[in-house]
Formats: sequence, structure tokens, C-alpha cells
Amino acid sequence: MSVGELITWRPGAIELDISSSADRPPMVQRFTRVGDESVPEPASALPIAEIHLGGEGSGFSSSERLMGSAVGRRLRFVDHRDWHQDGMAHLEVTAQDPVTQIVVISRWSSWPDLPVVRCETEVCAGTDAVELRAVSSVALGGISSPGAHWWLDHEVGFAHNTWFREMVWQRRTPAELGLDDAGLDSWGITSSRASFAIGQRGSWSTGGHLPMGVLRAGDQPRSLLWQVEHNGAWRWELGDQAGALYLVTSGPTDQSSAWMRRLSPGERFCSVPTTLVLAGDDDELFGALTRARRRVRRPHPDNDALPVIVNDYMNALMGDPTSENIPPFIDAAERAGAEIYCMDSGWYTDGATWWNDLGSWEPSLRRFPEGLRAMTNRMRDAGMIAGLWLEPEVVSVSSPVAHTLPPEAFFQRDGKPVIESGRLQLDFRHPAALAHVDGAVERLVVGLDLGYLKFDYNMDVTQGTDVDADSPGDGQLGHQRALLDWVRDLMDRHPGLVIENCASGGQRMDAATLAVHPVQSTSDNQDPLFTASIAAAAPTAVTPEQGAVWAYPDPSWSAERIAFSLASTLLGRVHLGGRLDLLSSPQMELVRAGLAAYRETRDRLPAAVPFWPLGLPGWHDPVVALGMRDDAGELLTVWRRSGPTTVRIPLARHVGRELDVEIVFPKNLPTRVMWHAPAGELVVELPDEPAARTLRLRHP
Repeated sequence: MSVGELITWRPGAIELDISSSADRPPMVQRFTRVGDESVPEPASALPIAEIHLGGEGSGFSSSERLMGSAVGRRLRFVDHRDWHQDGMAHLEVTAQDPVTQIVVISRWSSWPDLPVVRCETEVCAGTDAVELRAVSSVALGGISSPGAHWWLDHEVGFAHNTWFREMVWQRRTPAELGLDDAGLDSWGITSSRASFAIGQRGSWSTGGHLPMGVLRAGDQPRSLLWQVEHNGAWRWELGDQAGALYLVTSGPTDQSSAWMRRLSPGERFCSVPTTLVLAGDDDELFGALTRARRRVRRPHPDNDALPVIVNDYMNALMGDPTSENIPPFIDAAERAGAEIYCMDSGWYTDGATWWNDLGSWEPSLRRFPEGLRAMTNRMRDAGMIAGLWLEPEVVSVSSPVAHTLPPEAFFQRDGKPVIESGRLQLDFRHPAALAHVDGAVERLVVGLDLGYLKFDYNMDVTQGTDVDADSPGDGQLGHQRALLDWVRDLMDRHPGLVIENCASGGQRMDAATLAVHPVQSTSDNQDPLFTASIAAAAPTAVTPEQGAVWAYPDPSWSAERIAFSLASTLLGRVHLGGRLDLLSSPQMELVRAGLAAYRETRDRLPAAVPFWPLGLPGWHDPVVALGMRDDAGELLTVWRRSGPTTVRIPLARHVGRELDVEIVFPKNLPTRVMWHAPAGELVVELPDEPAARTLRLRHP
């Protein structure tokens, strides 16, 4: 509804006010949770969208920032509408630039019971063609607490996400990131040229950082989380404006990822979405985000069943399967209690390394003289769903496919193919590329009766493609969107088929991808001690029922080390590797016990939300902990990597209450657990070596 020149939107859990005056751009004046106190500061507000066009620079304070666009400051309110559909409230605010005549639509969508909003921006060209060079998903000013010394008493959270070292969250003050009080206001200057920006350029959407951030307001129970939702290039930016911090998010831009899109008169372009969460501490933020992620995700029976997946790659066959070594591994997987068997890379090559011979996807007769069907039949005879690894977007330069498909079916720059690590990148916008991968997948799924596919992607293409595109970044954007359309179509044609997303582990762990794929690989890390940090942080990026973590028991390990590795999987999805075929009987019994514990508790994960009693895990923290909470109580895994053998876990929500604590896994290794109700402290005594325990907590 409108009140004077203010659009007020109250979908349920949040409150949003947007100005709609005739002489200024529409601006978000207030964005809070219901019940939170907030004093609007109009001077720090931003236009509802920051749009950069070819032939125009910034509107003021020229810099590389997204904030400050000339178009954004020229926008004038046209109209707005709000409605309810599919359990969500929606708001659209339409504005127009009187100079270029482009129309900008800012969309906001929210659920009545969650302090979560999804935002996107649509641009429509007017009577003249325009060149888009950046389109924000959302632009918010005044996100720091009014009157605060925001450069010191706020914290910015962001997560490094590199190969083998995923989801490592950092906390910094704005001053530590280069955003500080420089005395500009005494000279009448409202904004510096400083900004702190994080983004990704290429096809590894999370190959460097997660597309997320958090702003915490010091000691106040007030935080803002944002998540950019795209499987390609993205950017988010913090800076200062009129004594407060601002946030602008976007997909690809000209400056950061060589993106430009020409719009003909009447043509439209829609930005990538961004999700915003308003809450108090990290547990509240990620709890609300977890619920929102479930609601936008494509429904799939796998997200409720959570079958145990065995994969023969990690710390096992490492991409060298044959008719000799696969049968013992299938037999060991059956003894362990696995429900899906996925044969990983190498099944297609006659050579010594799995990295080569990609593209034809024909089983190697040298490796499997009797055919691959003999192996998948054996998986099914052992009571498991048969699965197979592919890297569908990739073709080796030595593959015949590199010469049989037209050149335009691959990424190109300036008429030359884009080659990365001896590989070509298929362009899924091209019908020949789609026909090729469709034919290969159909042949394998139908011919081998597969119920599981692991889609991997082991290169980061930063160059984009200029074939049939206005810019290399726009070609990349088109391919990334077409890729997910293809995966959706594939699962529509094969209901029940589970398609795991992997990109050297977690290098494509973005929200757009996670809304499509039911299973997500979180890492390639081969060390169980480091994997503990990855497992504990995984729910910040992916719902627990999707996030697959490796356990890789080894015959040379102690029982504690094997249990430590297995415990990392129990609050997520199980990816079981390691030399299962070489384990002793007691070691296999420990693995069986771990999987039995998982089957006993996994039905709780699809409705549970995460919590971190020790805070988000640090990469080298001696002790890390992750919990899952639902209506029945809590599950808690504690990993002790070093330090004192007595571990103390604060559980403030249970202070003064009786708490039953039960060991879920491992039950037969030395453990002492004590609950101190007055202090709200759980004490766990563990052996003097790396050890992990999964516990069940509930009130009697």
C-alpha cells in the first residue's frame, strides 16, 4: 500500500518502506524485521537499482563501484503493485529514466513466516537501443545501525572457498577492509570512493569465495545476510554513503567479468537474484536461510530419502576403475550397507589417466572387456542403485568430438577456441552441443539402467565466449543459464534420477545450482582432520540433506581416526570412499555402525536447521562443533583435533534444564559425557588423539 509518497510493504516477517516521490529516485527507506526499531535516514538511502550503461560513467564520485550510477539517480517512480502467489508475497516497483527511457522494475518476494526476501531487477529498453554494463540485483543504503561508528563496531563476514579449503568464514571490521572514517563529512562530502567487493569472474561460481556476506551490528541482535544466486560471475559490494554502509549486489558486469548486453527497443533483461536475510546471530541467519533454500529448491525424492552413496574415487581407486578392481569394491560397499554405488572417473579411457579422453563417453573395452553393463548389473545385484561419473560440459582437445561438432558449439574468443588444461568448453546455448550431451546421457542412463549421475566440472573458464553474444561475459551468462535448464529438463525426462553437482568438490556451490541438483559435493579434501572444518561449515552454503561430505576409512588408520572421518558425514550426506575393500573385519564393523547410525537419524535432517555452539569453525580450530535442531531435539557432532582432551560445549538455550545426552556414534569407543545444567555446559572427555562424537540431545 502507499502512504503519501511512501510505499509500505508488510509481507509478514519483514517491513519494507520505499519512497515514491516525483523528484527523486525510488529508494529503500526502511528494511527491518517486524518489531525491530529503525530510524530511517533518507540521506544514506540508495536508488532501488544501480544501472550502468555504455557511454555513461558514474553519476558522482567516479570509481569502479557499482554504487553511484547516473541512471540510478535519474530514475523516477512510475508505479507499483503487490500480490500474493504460491505462498509468497510479491512487490514490484517500476521506475523510468527520462533520458534513455529505459524502464526498471525492482522485484521483492517474501514468505509470511521468514525474515527472508528475494530480490531481482528487470530492465526494459525504451525507444532507443542501450548497452547494459551492470545491473544490480539489489541496492540498499543505510544498512549499518543509525548513529553507529560503523567502521569499528560492525563486522563483515565473508567466506573463502578454494579447492581443498572450502567455506572458511572470516570476520573483519569495515576499517580492516578499507572502509573507514576519513573525515569527509566535515568537508561536505557524503561518500568516499572506497569499497570492499568480492566476486567471481569465471565458470567456477564459488572458486574463491562463496557468493555470500554478512553484516553484524556489533553487540546488537541485528544482522543482515546476503546471497547472490548465480552459477557464473557475480559481485557484491560494500561502501559508505552519508554516514552509513551500503550494499549492492549483481551478476556479471563489464568491469569485473567482461559483460555487456545490448537491448533493442522493447527488449528486456533480468538480473540474477539475491536473497536477503534479517536476523540476530549466525544460528538465526543460517536457520532462516536453510528454510528458504528448501522452499526454492526443485522437489526431489532424494532430499527425503538421503541414501548412502559409495564412490570409488576418493582415497581409493582415484579414477582408475577396471573389471578387476571394481567387483571387490562393490562387494565391500554392499557389506558396509551402501544404497548407491557411483563409479567415478576413468571408465571411458584406454589410457593411464582419467583426465584425458573426455567427450565421447564410450566405456573402455580395455578396462571392461565384458562391457560396463556387467559392472552396473553387479551393483544392482548387490542391492544398490547404479551410478556413473561424467564431466558433460568438457571435451578433450584430443577427442574425436572436438572435430565432429561445429566450432560454434564450443567457447571461442576472437575466432579461436578457448582451451583450458587441454580441454574445450561446450556451449549449451548451441543445439549441437545439447544434442551431443543429451545423446550421451540418454545412452548411458537407459543402456546401463543408471539411477545416479555425478556431474563433475574440473576447470574454471574465465574468458567467456563471444560467439553469438554481445560480449564474452554475456555468452558465459547464457551458457550458465542454459546448463541449468538442461539439467532440469534431464530430470523431467527421468523422474527419480539423482544428479550430483561437483566441481572439483565445492567450486560450484552456488544457490542457483543448489536449487536444481539434489546432491552437492562439498570438497575434494583428502585429510579427515581438515574435512572436519568443511563438514562443520557446510550448512552455511548448502542444506544438510544436500551437502555430501567424504568419509574415507583406511586400513592403516586407528579406530578413532576411522570414526573421526565417518562422523563428518552424519549431519549431512554420506559420500563413502577409502579402501573399503582392504578393511579388516573390525574396521568394517565400525563403518557399518557409522552407516547404521546415519540411517537411524537421517530422517530428521530434511527438517532440521543448523547451529554452531562454538561459532562458525575456523580452519585450524582445535575443536569444532556442528548441531542440527528440529522439533524432536538436537543432534550434535564434536570434533577434537588437538588440545585438551576435555571439551566444553556451551549450550545456552538449555541452561537450567535437564538434558538427556546419548551417544549416536561411535558407541564402542571411550567417551565420557556430562551435562551441567546450571552452567548450560556439555562436557565431553575424549581420548588423546583426534576424536569425534555424534550425540543426541533431548529434554526428558
